[in-house]
Amino acid sequence: MSTKTTKRRRQSPNATDQQEAPLSIGPRWPRHAACAAFSGVLVWLFWRSRPEWVAEMRLWKAVGDGAYVLLLAALTVGPLAKLVPRFRPALKWRRPLGVWCGLTAGLHAYLTIDGWARWSLRRLLGYEFVPQLGREARLEPGFGLANLVGAAALVALTLLLATSSDRALHLLGRRAWNWLHRLAQTVLILVLLHGAYFFFIHYTPSFHKAAPPDLDWFRVPFLVAGISVLALETAAFVRVAGHRG
Repeated sequence: MSTKTTKRRRQSPNATDQQEAPLSIGPRWPRHAACAAFSGVLVWLFWRSRPEWVAEMRLWKAVGDGAYVLLLAALTVGPLAKLVPRFRPALKWRRPLGVWCGLTAGLHAYLTIDGWARWSLRRLLGYEFVPQLGREARLEPGFGLANLVGAAALVALTLLLATSSDRALHLLGRRAWNWLHRLAQTVLILVLLHGAYFFFIHYTPSFHKAAPPDLDWFRVPFLVAGISVLALETAAFVRVAGHRG
């Protein structure tokens, strides 16, 4: 086989599509350190952007939004590598970004459950004690469902985090590992549904008496960024499918 033919195959979309597992290039700890620092900066910036919010809510929102940005960054790398081959070296950042997304999302869940739900499943599902009724009642439609959707996203993220290693890749095999890690797209859709409820329904003055005085500035960027990543992944899929046809 000629060198030219080999080179063409290496640069083809099909070859890129087959290399879904992360590249193992150089030591990983500097990338993890960089992603840890990036996570901290994101949380700090989101924290600073909402000075009028109650401190507890302000913290878990900042951590959750930081995890969302890390998820978008991790999911953007793959489609870009398919559409623009010169972005392929950036694939080595996909794993550490995903790992720190999972860790930050776990912290967001812990802060919410510990600080707001107080480890009560009924409270997490939207049930509150109503003195006038003398019993618990579900006062906020959609709240429990939104939290269940968020919990499903966290379970999937935890599964991805647990298998984000070369050891897991070797144990599962590349094909099974790739299939499992396609859950990342499902996580994005679940997070969009979870976040959309709190951005556009729950914490709005017309719906919730304890809503912040101003609508959250991140509500539109949250939606636009998520839809843009889904569109990017669709474009990459169409290009790969077109070349295969």
